[in-house]
Amino acid sequence: MEHEMPTGQHATTPPNKTAILAIILISYVMIVLDISIVLTGLPRIHAELGFSDAGLAWVSTAYTLTFGGCLLLGARAGDIFGRRRMFLVGLTIFSLASLIIGVSQTPAVMIAARALQGLGSAILAPSTLALLQTNFEPGPERTRAVSYYAAAAGVSAAFGLVIGGLLADWLSWRFGFFINLPVGIAMMVAAKRYVRETEKTPGTFDIAGAIISTLGIVALVYGVIRSASTGWSDVMTLAYVGLGIVMLVLFAVVEARASQPIMPLSLFADRERSAAYAARALFLGANVGFYFFVAQFLQSVVGLSSSEAGFAFLPTTVVNFIVAMSAPRLIGRYGAGKVLVASVVTGLIGMIWLSLAMEQASLAALVIPMMLIGAGQGGALGPLTASGIVRVPSERAGAASGVVNVAHQLGSSLGLGVLVAVAAFGSQGLEGTELLARRASLAMETGSALIALTLILAVVFVARPRSRLEQASTTA
Repeated sequence: MEHEMPTGQHATTPPNKTAILAIILISYVMIVLDISIVLTGLPRIHAELGFSDAGLAWVSTAYTLTFGGCLLLGARAGDIFGRRRMFLVGLTIFSLASLIIGVSQTPAVMIAARALQGLGSAILAPSTLALLQTNFEPGPERTRAVSYYAAAAGVSAAFGLVIGGLLADWLSWRFGFFINLPVGIAMMVAAKRYVRETEKTPGTFDIAGAIISTLGIVALVYGVIRSASTGWSDVMTLAYVGLGIVMLVLFAVVEARASQPIMPLSLFADRERSAAYAARALFLGANVGFYFFVAQFLQSVVGLSSSEAGFAFLPTTVVNFIVAMSAPRLIGRYGAGKVLVASVVTGLIGMIWLSLAMEQASLAALVIPMMLIGAGQGGALGPLTASGIVRVPSERAGAASGVVNVAHQLGSSLGLGVLVAVAAFGSQGLEGTELLARRASLAMETGSALIALTLILAVVFVARPRSRLEQASTTA
């Protein structure tokens, strides 16, 4: 893969790759951390701002819709205008929106600011991965960087629950958002100094593709989220899901004919990349459901406080971190395919075990399966991220990064929606803690099925050695 020639005042000096990686990781951690912090802070947000039960869901939904809906647009903007520039734009929007959330006094202001924060994330997230791809050479150097990137996502998701619980109990849920402003400013200053601007790709926006993809993703995600409260017999729920599917099919037709598509369909010509996108969506759907349901289970069934529930995730977080940090060495010794398969198998065992352990309503019974799930997360996300951008030309790094993030967000949103819907359908007639325990157990059973599908994709398409003929055809 050829690197783009850097532009800017530091073009003649060697890049400080340690500083670049730190800037990318810290900025990405901000995005993931806020998603988790909100989960354990929701009860306090509900009480302090006067949200209705139905309206509270929009604290997460508003962010998810704009984040997922605008990702491809944000990725394409990085290709055209320069990835460092869009990195700074995304970071600015995200930081300012975080400040507005922190000072919000009404549900309407908070929901609007969360939507704005989602837009900032949609610009920032693909820029971080694209900058990683263009600043680190293929091979051990990029493997290590991608492993740290994936580790940042996994560990931040779990650690955010701990931070959110502590802040909600000891200080205020608002501090989790206030901290983004000084961190964001520091990262902007550092990026100006250490990150070189990438070469801009001449071209224009695929306006039709951007509009259709955004409408399609938003309609589909909203329909699935809506199903959790209305059920699948609701006409409007089916209408939104149907509209989303139709728009995404139309999007594929438009992209096939566009001269400069927002999402080049050639990215899916490589079977490893395509399978990695699908596997990532399935894996994230199961694991986001794990955090969502277990956080509620620990508080409502086991009887822990917000901070105690956050600390209860430490077994997952610590193991996740250890495995993720060991991933580059493991991949170098055994290969990415074997590490991926072993990690997914470990996560599958943990998820099945957890679904059975929830019947005991005891924290002690959950510790070992939660550790196994953490190990699966720590080892799987790195290889899946690497496979999602493998053999992609530099000029399409932004587009490939956008698709990786779209798979991540769609998998998280749709997977959680499916788990919530299945849990609600399978627990009818129950009440109180028995209802909550049954829903959580059903969600973990469904999550196990999603991880089993991930394992099939990993074994058949991602981890399977490629023939010389296949390698030649995809690199030609």
